[in-house]
Amino acid sequence: MNEMTKIETTLKDWETDQEVRWCPGCGDYAILKAVQRTLPQLGADPSNTVFISGIGCSSRFPYYMETYGFHTIHGRAPAVATGVKLANPDLDIWLVTGDGDGLSIGGNHMLHVLRRNVNMQIMLFNNEIYGLTKGQYSPTSRIGTRSPSTPIGSVDRPANPCAFALGAGARFVGRGFDVSKNLPDVLKAAHAHQGAAFIEIFQNCIVYNKDVFNDFAAPKGAEDRQLWLENGQPMLFAGGTQGIALDNENLCLKVVDVTDGDWEAVGVIVHDVTNRSIAHMLVELPFGPFPMALGVLYDDPRPTFESGVAEDRVKATAGKEANLAKLLSNGQTWTVAG
Repeated sequence: MNEMTKIETTLKDWETDQEVRWCPGCGDYAILKAVQRTLPQLGADPSNTVFISGIGCSSRFPYYMETYGFHTIHGRAPAVATGVKLANPDLDIWLVTGDGDGLSIGGNHMLHVLRRNVNMQIMLFNNEIYGLTKGQYSPTSRIGTRSPSTPIGSVDRPANPCAFALGAGARFVGRGFDVSKNLPDVLKAAHAHQGAAFIEIFQNCIVYNKDVFNDFAAPKGAEDRQLWLENGQPMLFAGGTQGIALDNENLCLKVVDVTDGDWEAVGVIVHDVTNRSIAHMLVELPFGPFPMALGVLYDDPRPTFESGVAEDRVKATAGKEANLAKLLSNGQTWTVAG
């Protein structure tokens, strides 16, 4: 993110006096607390922080953050956030969206904020359902999902948010889930990234899609099905008894067993966050045969959109006088008599 003067705050400094209104047990509560606990650790300043959202359950987020905020319209939060960043590049911007808001009507806007590399953190809450509008299937719903709009079961192939982000040119892609103790670490890495940082957060919709992620995100017993990635560390899971290696013959990833901790002997990959090819493979891993890849999957900064715009402005105004009256009277003019 932008260079900023760090200040000391506490969790209370980021909480508003508004009643937090999500369904009891909703995963959004855990995400909200994770963000509110993380921001003091970053030394962030509430007066320099903006939360921008679209429409959906997740988009209530700005009301519950003691910062500047903008609850915009369906799918357009990336466009509004881009405008805010260009108007004041020093602001620390967090964009909050959902799988329906960000990948359906907002998919085009999400694509452009990522390819442009506008400097902000983008949190996409993925519950694989439309929660606010009573449980219709969403762009990320699995095949066979029964909902009011698909009573027999969805036949759509679901969108993969992280694959979409990489395909759109994102330079930072991370994953976490609502109740994970590791989620703050992903948020910190996203904030440190210079550019558009995309974080998919699996979020439990307690009413319309309850426990859909329990096979890897249950509070207990699912740890063996999580692959938490750490830069420079081997891709190990299941307590270090299994790992991810490269199948050189088929040019794909594979699961290997690790004996006595000797992961090198079986070719377990050491995670390199700048390796885009491996990142593409990780986000496409089918869950079941493979664990769920979590953490920072890809992080390789490049110049940001707003820095390029600022450079163009400097070039365009070099040696010119800022005189609006002169500009208006330049060229052909007419005087209209009464």
